[in-house]
Amino acid sequence: MKHFVTCMSLFLTSLIVLSCQEEIPVKEVIRSVRAIQVSDPVDFTTRQFPGQAKATQEVDLSFRVAGPLVTFPVDVGDEVKKGDVVARVDPRDFQVDLRNAEGQIAKAEAVLARAKTDYERFVRIKKRDAGAVSQALIDRNFQQVESSKAEIRSLEASVDAARDRLNYTHLKAPFDGIVTATYVENYEDVKARQPIVRLNDNSEIEMIVNIPESLISHADYLKTAGKVLTVRFDSFPDHKIEARIKEIGKEASKTTRTYPLTLIMDQPEDIKILPGMAGNASSNVPTEGMQGQLQVVIPETAVFSPDENNTYVWVIDDEVKKVSKREVKTGKLLDSGIEILEGIQPGEWIATAGVHYLKEGQQVRILSSSAAEVAK
Repeated sequence: MKHFVTCMSLFLTSLIVLSCQEEIPVKEVIRSVRAIQVSDPVDFTTRQFPGQAKATQEVDLSFRVAGPLVTFPVDVGDEVKKGDVVARVDPRDFQVDLRNAEGQIAKAEAVLARAKTDYERFVRIKKRDAGAVSQALIDRNFQQVESSKAEIRSLEASVDAARDRLNYTHLKAPFDGIVTATYVENYEDVKARQPIVRLNDNSEIEMIVNIPESLISHADYLKTAGKVLTVRFDSFPDHKIEARIKEIGKEASKTTRTYPLTLIMDQPEDIKILPGMAGNASSNVPTEGMQGQLQVVIPETAVFSPDENNTYVWVIDDEVKKVSKREVKTGKLLDSGIEILEGIQPGEWIATAGVHYLKEGQQVRILSSSAAEVAK
């Protein structure tokens, strides 16, 4: 019996040792990645992008000098031309300063004329009779001439500054525009750099729309094509206004993952588009025209080169959510990203951030950039 118990103890001990030696399976870590689905150019023609109108130029005008307002001929809604006076402070003190500076320079010019006369006279005497005047006296008169010239140059600068301050009492429109706000009343004492009036240039209208990360790659094509966008404002739904792309944003919003796209259009003749009006922009390029645009552009952060000769992207299998490295051929570097000539097709998912931390066949979770993708 004792022998049986000993055998059973050894048997159980061996089982425990063997079980401890078995490897514990390591659970694979699923990495979250930022990714986009490469879009088809045709998708751009089926979307509308909301935005608001803004002036191409807008500025708060202010004086460079202080004083009481004596002229304020404009009001909100007034149209002004470039160079028109929109406000003026009392110029009398500045006129006095200018006259004083001019008087000082006239006095200095008289001193210079006297010094020149004395110097020239002493030089003539020296030539006739070398011992009649000393060289030291001639040198002192020459120094007086040079000193007077330097003082005049300084006073001329003072006259220019006084004249500028007098000119600054006139506040002029820097461009054709519309007064959209006034901040003071006539006869009010104003300070230098205090806002006086707000002026907007409405000869052209800008509109900022937000383009999804998946579609921004086609913005370069549309920018080159010219006026290929149509804008409809809510206040004038029957009017279509042709627009072109002025600027493509370089950085996506951290919350919405959209890029700002600035459109610009001419002010229509029969209606008046004002800053703040809401509207929608859409492409007016035919679907077949977009289909002919074969370039695929992806964010620069999506490509990586582990060696000097080859460039790759991580393609994500949309069903099993695993990444695989794929070689691509790159083209030009554009405002919206880098052009891909070979290796990627519309509809495929690619990782756009953290590409240096992924490995072949790794399970990933896509961080969606829109509500639609989250639902997906």
